[in-house]
Formats: sequence, structure tokens, C-alpha cells
Amino acid sequence: MPHSESAPRRSTIAARNIADLELRAGRRLPAPIWHYLQGGADDEWTAARNTSAFERYALVPDVLIDVARIDASVRLLGHRYPLPLMLSPTGMSQLFHADGEMAVARAAAAHQILYSLSTMATSTIEDVATAGGPRMFQLYCFRDRGLTLELLSRAQAAGYVAICLTVDTPLAGNRERDITTGMTLPPRFTLRTLFQFATHPRWVLPKLFGRPFDLANVTRYAPSVSRRRTGVMEYVNSQMDRSIDWKYLEWLRSNWAGALVVKGILSPSDARRAAELGCEGVMISNHGGRQLDGAISPIEQLASIRDAVGESLSLILDGGVRRGTHVLKAIALGASACAIGRPYLFGLAAGGEQGVTRAIEIFRDEIERGMALMGCTSLEMLGRRHVRDTLNLPLAEFDERSPAPVSAVGTSALPIGV
Repeated sequence: MPHSESAPRRSTIAARNIADLELRAGRRLPAPIWHYLQGGADDEWTAARNTSAFERYALVPDVLIDVARIDASVRLLGHRYPLPLMLSPTGMSQLFHADGEMAVARAAAAHQILYSLSTMATSTIEDVATAGGPRMFQLYCFRDRGLTLELLSRAQAAGYVAICLTVDTPLAGNRERDITTGMTLPPRFTLRTLFQFATHPRWVLPKLFGRPFDLANVTRYAPSVSRRRTGVMEYVNSQMDRSIDWKYLEWLRSNWAGALVVKGILSPSDARRAAELGCEGVMISNHGGRQLDGAISPIEQLASIRDAVGESLSLILDGGVRRGTHVLKAIALGASACAIGRPYLFGLAAGGEQGVTRAIEIFRDEIERGMALMGCTSLEMLGRRHVRDTLNLPLAEFDERSPAPVSAVGTSALPIGV
């Protein structure tokens, strides 16, 4: 689709789709780091199903519509963005490229899409703010509320438009790949992993001679990761407060004046409760399949959550999005926007800022092309009549006036990363 002259310069990474970026990333990363990026909990059923569940929803296009001009912009959390896409919070981005979160923030800012910085980032709140562009800061439910208040204050001072509280991590999921590969913070070179690291010098050399690896925003409150070696999940478990409940969200709401988003909700009742407590948005997410294996996929819960909360709450679908048509299916079922995590990390690993830019370009082009082929010149035109749940609804009974049912869970599964 055509773009204005003010559009950011296109990436030089020649990937056709997100799967191409995934292949490039796999060649760039040592095996322990690659498995950390790709892995899920237990049998990784949920991680795989997040993407494969999109297959149960078929698109129903309109034809003979003037689609000479396509507007893919969306209103999200009180702001207008050029795409229904945001970048999810992902911890420790320096694992995948030496430029880490800064490369991601610059690419997002160039396209003016929302980037959510993780508490577990390897770049500071303040450094990421220098990239410009809209940004949100993600929080975990820490034991130390003094740490949380300090992070809120820093985010506000640095111009972050929203806070995102992750609520599905009272403790870390059972990520068996990390146990098998011996993944630690920071990554260590052992006899077991020496060959993998030695055969990836473009990854190793920046780690040996570049800036130290650390969780930049929490070093004042937690022992420096660069000075101690610990399993990833051991470290996460040591920081999280398992006793928190809905009162914690009320406390956070009272201490943050901007937009508040809750990440990790899968049930309609929880989404309604978040709205009642004053949240502006919900990220429908199962943490990329890295927490509770066997959890339902976000796309399958989307329509019922939208029905439960009405139209006022921003709903961001997070999990399994690999194609622009996935985004369109989510919008039609009630999402305000979609969030991507692994796809932009594939780009980061494949080519730093240029790779992240390419991931955004791929989604932009696929979204705009899909809208034209759907006969929808704006996202507001997409509705439930444009999707059909092929798992539950016989064609003869399809009624455009009725929402597609979303209660059943399908059984198909594809490999992780498809």
C-alpha cells in the first residue's frame, strides 16, 4: 500500500514475513538464548496454540468497495496511533542484540506506535525515553512497594503515557527448556555451552566487550545480576509477591494518574473487575504460553471479554500474533489493538533496529493489504460479521447479526513460532 513521504525509511532487511525473521534470528543466536526466546511452560501446548487458534476464525470479506484509501489508525488508551499494533514488554532485550531496548524503542518511535518497556529491561526508563515516541512502562507485583513507587515516579517524570501491571506471574512458570539448557542471568560460558557460544561470534563479542548485562531499573533494590549467577526463574520467583490481590490494583490506581492497563487477564469477570477499579485497558494474555500451560488462547476469549466490558475499555490482544490477518481477526472480534512480543524480538536478533523496523513494516503492509481485500477502508468498519468461528457454527446457521460463539476450545496445534 502507498505511504506518505513522511513515513520512516524502509528497513534493508529482506525478510518477506515474520517466519523469515524467525529463521534469521535462529541463525544469529546461541542455542541457550534461542530456546529462552522460543520456550514456553511445561509441554508448551499453550505457546503453540496461541498462534494456531487463529485458524478457527475465517474472514468473510465485502467486495465492490472503494479501497483506494486505507486508514489503519486506531484510538487506544486515549491516543490515536497509525496502526492497531503495539510492542509488548519483553525482558532482557540485550540478550538478543547488543543494542537491546534502545533499538526497539527507536524503531517504535519512528513508526509512532506504542512500546511497553519491561521492568526487567536492560536499559533504563530514562534512556528509553530519549528515543521519543509513545511509551508505556510495565510493572510486576513486587514485594517491595517502595521499588514500585520509585518506578512509577520515574516513569511519570520520563513522560510514559501508561503503566501496565502484569498479574499472571505470582511465580514463574515451569520453563523446562531453560532448565535443560542451563540458562542463567547473565548467560555463562560453560563446557556444556561453549561450542554454541563460540560458533556465534557476532553475539558473543558484544557481550564480552560491550556494556555490562544488568536489569537496569531494579539494581538499587536487588543484587546486581552481573555480579551473581542465578537461574532466570529463580530470580523472578525471588522478587514476586504471591500474596497480592485486587487491593493491590486499587493501591496502584491511587498512585498513578495516567492510563492504567492490566496484563494477563483471560476471564470476562476479571476484565470487568479491572474496569470497575478504574483501569483504562486490559491486555488479554497468557504470557506467551510461558506461565500456565493448558491456558486458553487470548483470541478465543476476546469476544466474550468484549461483551462483558462493553465498548469503553481498551482491549489489547497479546499472544500468537504472526500475521496482519491475525490482527484483523482480533479487531473484528472486539480488540482495540494487538501486541507483539516474539515477532519484534526475532527482528531484533536478526538485525537490531533494522530488524525491528522490518517486523513493524511487515505487519503494517499485511494489515493494510488485508483491509483492502476485506473491503474495509478503516478499522471501524470491521465487525463480527467479518469473521466466522468455523469450529462451532455450521454455515447454514450463520447469522450476520449474531456474535460468533467463542466458548469451545479447538484441538489443532502448530510448532512454536509458526
